[in-house]
Amino acid sequence: MKKLLTIILFIAGSYAMAQNVSSSAGPSVRLHGYTTYAFDDNHVDSYYSTTNYFEGSVKGGFQYGGGLEIMPFPGAGVEFTYLRLDSKAPMEYYNGGIKNTNFDLAQNWLMLSFNKYVPVNPKIEPYAGMQLGMDIFGVTNPDNQNEGSATKFAWGIKAGINVWANEKVGIKIQTSLLSAVQAVGGGLYFGTGGAGAGVSGFSTYYQFSLGGGLVFKIK
Repeated sequence: MKKLLTIILFIAGSYAMAQNVSSSAGPSVRLHGYTTYAFDDNHVDSYYSTTNYFEGSVKGGFQYGGGLEIMPFPGAGVEFTYLRLDSKAPMEYYNGGIKNTNFDLAQNWLMLSFNKYVPVNPKIEPYAGMQLGMDIFGVTNPDNQNEGSATKFAWGIKAGINVWANEKVGIKIQTSLLSAVQAVGGGLYFGTGGAGAGVSGFSTYYQFSLGGGLVFKIK
């Protein structure tokens, strides 16, 4: 419920800002659609002893989302971005013996991006950006249906090229790196009893992605 409320407030705030900007002259507005492939993070662990640990990986998969960008002047923009990834987290842990579970993992990234554009010509527009925000995790143990969730500080970097088909619509090619700091632990556990109870350690999580999408100039 808290995750859903956060997403609703994020979308509502972005929409209100876009409406406000659209009603006045000056800043331009862009709408971004993302479809990327996120690669695996093959090393996530927390180790205290031979009877108190977990280790494994977070799998990648198809990631999708969108962004609303306000450009106060040409060449620079501030973008609100939402990304969603549903994947698996195969883990080895100790619970009266060594066990292995392939946890179901859902991620909702809410990020604020600061983008810089360097137009080469009217058709080609390279860009790069820095991102700050949060990653909302939801994890389920398929063996017993136990669930857990956590919200963690996140940062990221991205770079890409917009190839404009016309004055309003462009194709986006992008690579990015997102990281959720101390993502596993402190509220999100893998181990004893499954998700929601277990080893209370932490591990910073990194996600590299490659893909693209579409960009639209709406003002």
